[in-house]
Amino acid sequence: MLCALLSLALAGSPAHARTTERAKQKAAAEAERAGLQQKLSALKRDISKTESAKDDAADTLAESEQAISDANRTLRDLTAEQAATNDKLARLSVEHDRLVVTVEQQKQQLSRLLRQQYVAGNEDRIKLLLSGDNPNRINRDLQMLAYVSQAQARLLEALRANLKAVEANQAEAQNAKDELAEIAEEELQQKALLEQEKGRRAALLATLSKRLAAQRKEAGNVERDEQRMAGLVDKLTRLIKEQAEAAAAEQRRQQELAAARAAKAKADAEAKAQALAKARAAEAAARAERERLAKAGKAGAAVKPAPAPVKPPVKLEPIDADEPKVAQQAKLEPKEEPATTPAAKPADIALAPAAPAGAFEALKGQLRAPVAGKLAAKFGAKRGDGPSWKGVFIRATEGADIHAIAAGRVVFAEWLRGFGNLIIVDHGGQYMSIYGNNQSLLKRAGDIVKAGDAIASAGNSGGNEESGLYFELRHQGRPFDPAGWVRF
Repeated sequence: MLCALLSLALAGSPAHARTTERAKQKAAAEAERAGLQQKLSALKRDISKTESAKDDAADTLAESEQAISDANRTLRDLTAEQAATNDKLARLSVEHDRLVVTVEQQKQQLSRLLRQQYVAGNEDRIKLLLSGDNPNRINRDLQMLAYVSQAQARLLEALRANLKAVEANQAEAQNAKDELAEIAEEELQQKALLEQEKGRRAALLATLSKRLAAQRKEAGNVERDEQRMAGLVDKLTRLIKEQAEAAAAEQRRQQELAAARAAKAKADAEAKAQALAKARAAEAAARAERERLAKAGKAGAAVKPAPAPVKPPVKLEPIDADEPKVAQQAKLEPKEEPATTPAAKPADIALAPAAPAGAFEALKGQLRAPVAGKLAAKFGAKRGDGPSWKGVFIRATEGADIHAIAAGRVVFAEWLRGFGNLIIVDHGGQYMSIYGNNQSLLKRAGDIVKAGDAIASAGNSGGNEESGLYFELRHQGRPFDPAGWVRF
């Protein structure tokens, strides 16, 4: 019987294709990001409508540079996932070995117990009761049998639980292995795509180099780029304000719901306490009446008083029987919760400030440079025949990590004409840091970042002549000199 139990518990289910937990979580995350992406795409379209239809050579590179950015970000994410999954698999392996040892010990213990019971004669309770032996001995043996049965039951229950734990462990380990296979396959695909897009971009640069060089010298192009950035920041500022208000409204709604639930729970508890107190008082009164009647009967009074109407005994169960009818009706028909505003959609609060106002200002003069490199252009310096620099340009090796200068939320992470792969972080209090010309964007819009987090990698996207980072700081939409804030 034991062998049959073990074989049934350890029998594996037939192999079949299944969706991993990772795939489900990934699909859910993509669906949640879709709403926010629609808002940002609409925002970009609004900016494009205000521009002239004049062709820009860098636009030809947009698709390729975006694909390179996406592939690099995906590869980085996959590497992190792979490391985490390998760690999980190692923990599951250690846990599996421990469970197997425990199950084996329990099986041996159960086997010894059954053997000892068999050697002892395996007398059952009926035989003992009908044996006609000494009652004390029978009682002692029956107690021993009860102890043995309880020990067997506990041991079997523990064994079943551990067998289930082994099965769950094996299923989880198999899921982790499937996820690793998924990751490895995706890595191969992304690497192939990355190489393909790099080759495509190199070919495009070779054919567009003269046009790009000519357009970089046009003062009008630089002015249009700055207007485009100003328009984007203004629209983002309005969107962030709207989402901050929506987030505050959602927080108030949650607080109101919590307060309503707490009040309802308190009212229910008070009603139950009152009903219980009333029931106990009625029971006490009935008991006192019964005692009075008993004493009157013992006294044997000559003149018997007219019998008092006997109250029916008060039942404590259910307590509802002793509650007023109004209270009972209220219990049968629960009150509806007060109408509240509908819950905010994730896309409507995804860009709400993650850092409190004033936090960024407190870091003035303490911020570290976003990338290691040489400062090639300073804020306010003349830009050839065009306008002055609204930010700084730091020469950096292609692929070097770009770090967030402070905590905040990513509010934009897309390709933009004149700035290539661009990422913008909102730090609260209407302060923003802007990072342009990146090779890859490692974070997505809506992501919360900490100071020092890698958010991009340096490059020369957007038709820039050399590899590095274009960096700006803005407050209330206006650029200001980062020199007094960042230690370059």
